[in-house]
Amino acid sequence: MEADPVISRFITLTTDFGLSDPYVASIKGSIYSTNPNATIIDVSHDILPQRIEQAAFVLEYALPYLPKDSIHVLVVDPGVGTNRRAVALTTPSGTFIAPDNGLLSVALPDQLRASAASLSSVPLPPSHNAYELTNDTYHRKPVSVTFHGRDIFSPVAAHLSLGVPAEDLGPPVREVVVIPPFRAASSGDSTLNARVVHIDRYGNLITDVRAEQITSGDVSIDISGHTISSLSRTYADGSTLTAIVASTGFLAIVMPNGSATAELDAGIGDPVIVRLR
Repeated sequence: MEADPVISRFITLTTDFGLSDPYVASIKGSIYSTNPNATIIDVSHDILPQRIEQAAFVLEYALPYLPKDSIHVLVVDPGVGTNRRAVALTTPSGTFIAPDNGLLSVALPDQLRASAASLSSVPLPPSHNAYELTNDTYHRKPVSVTFHGRDIFSPVAAHLSLGVPAEDLGPPVREVVVIPPFRAASSGDSTLNARVVHIDRYGNLITDVRAEQITSGDVSIDISGHTISSLSRTYADGSTLTAIVASTGFLAIVMPNGSATAELDAGIGDPVIVRLR
C-alpha cells in the first residue's frame, strides 16, 4: 500500500527558549507527532527573553534564504495566556504563525509598517490573509496556559504542512499589530539616530542603520561614550573598535578578535548616533 501523500513544506522555528531546557524538544516533538515527515529549520532559539523586535529582526534577515513556501513559527510570547491573539498569517512568500504582538511584522511590507506607530494595528494588504487560532481541532490537548508554543503554534504548523487549509484554523483577522521597519531615523542634518537591534554570538552589535543610509565612508559613530571615526571593510581590519556594513545589510559595531558588546558594555536597545560627513 502506498503511503498517504504529504505536502512537503519546511517549518522554521524562532524562539527565546534557549537550549538548556526541554522547551525546544517539546515543540519539535509536537510537530513530529502530527507530521513525522516534517522538515524543521532552526532559525534561532537564542533570542533574548521577551525581545520581540530582536526575533523579528533575526527572521527578517534569514527570510531571503529560506524556501518561499515555508511555515514560520515565531514564539516570543510575554503575553501567553492573556487575551492576545494567536494568529496564522498567509502571504505570497510563506505562512507565519505567532502571537499577535508585533512578530508578524516580519511578513508585512516596510511601507505598511512605516505608516503605523509602534505596536499599533494595521489593516492587512489584499495579498495577505490571517486567521485566529481558535479551532482546537488542531491543538495539542490539554493546552497549557503558559506554553502555547508547544500546544497551539507548533501543532497548527504541522497540520498546515499536511495540507489543512488556513481558513479552517479559526475566524479571519483583518489587522495585526506591527513594529516599525528596521531603519534608523534621520534628523535631517546628516545625523542618523540609531539603536542596537541584535547582538550576534561574536559580540558584534548590529544596528538598525541600513547600508543605503550610509552615503559616504566618512562617518563618525557614537556609542556608549566611545567614538568610531571610520568604516572598515572586513572584521579583521584594525585592532580596536570599528564599524562595518555586515552581511545583514546593516551597520555593525565590531571588535577585531574580540567582543564589541563586552568592550562597550552595550546591549540591545542602546542608542547609536551616526554622523555622515
